[in-house]
Amino acid sequence: MTEISEMPVGKPYDGLVSIRDFIRWAASRFNEAELFFGHGSDNALDEAFHLVFQVLQLPWELPESYMDCRLSLAEREQVAALIERRVLERKPLAYLVNQAWFCGQPYYVDERVLVPRSPIAELIQQQFQPWLVDTPVEKVLDLCAGSGCIGIAAAHEFPQATVDLLDISEDALEVAAINIDRHELWGRVQTIRSDLFEAIDDAPHRPKYQLIVSNPPYVDADDMADFPDEFSHEPELGLAAGEDGLDMARVILARAADFLDEQGLLVLEVGNSHWALREEYPEVPFIWPEFQSGGHGILILDAENCRKYQPLFTGREQQCTNVRGSQNGR
Repeated sequence: MTEISEMPVGKPYDGLVSIRDFIRWAASRFNEAELFFGHGSDNALDEAFHLVFQVLQLPWELPESYMDCRLSLAEREQVAALIERRVLERKPLAYLVNQAWFCGQPYYVDERVLVPRSPIAELIQQQFQPWLVDTPVEKVLDLCAGSGCIGIAAAHEFPQATVDLLDISEDALEVAAINIDRHELWGRVQTIRSDLFEAIDDAPHRPKYQLIVSNPPYVDADDMADFPDEFSHEPELGLAAGEDGLDMARVILARAADFLDEQGLLVLEVGNSHWALREEYPEVPFIWPEFQSGGHGILILDAENCRKYQPLFTGREQQCTNVRGSQNGR
């Protein structure tokens, strides 16, 4: 009986040599695995592009002629390993490469913070016009700062301003400190551990800001239960906000007037919970910007209206707190 020799088992990327080859292969693997995209890209091809380019440390504006450049063996192995990890671990790409892009700049991220992806980036790049009008920005608050990307990006846009990054998570503030250092902004940007406004409320002189920008937790209970696997790698503290997703937003609305300059502006992200917010406060003239790059659920309210409707916000926030307290006591 003739023995049949075993065929050598090749690597899945055998035959792939160019940048273009690996982008195509990665996109096919991602589609085959039915991955979820929502942490910087919204489709398999863009995700593949970002993975390959970040591993190879290539600029986004790479000339087309470079797409057919051959990868070294070490590069092929590194890219292939990361593609397989993205498929098997269902971990957002930003955590695999410890980097995310926001307002056109790179930020360090890991699983201590959410992956930056807020549409607020577009408003920052527009310097919050036309709503800020000609108000000079000297002091900015990034509330629930996480990685610090919103506040740091604002510091770049408003070079005369100082920025406070507030977050309840010490872990998140450690990541924000890494980003302050990388962007060389010590002296203008500082981290403060705080449960919402608590730390600055107790300050000897309560600060006043021309801009309060916040991307707080806003995910409601139903969405938390239905999240794809990719979201399980993000800190729940940065996502969950009660049954209707408005637990944090109510407190921010109730207190923002106390910390806004006379001509200040509140910019608050509530995501899909904007429907619940509109229903709860139908009389409040929230501005809901439209975004060219996609996104929704960002409200803008000027200081005058924050003050005008503060009794309404305060009463509603207290009412909801009492209801939650009675439910928890049952």
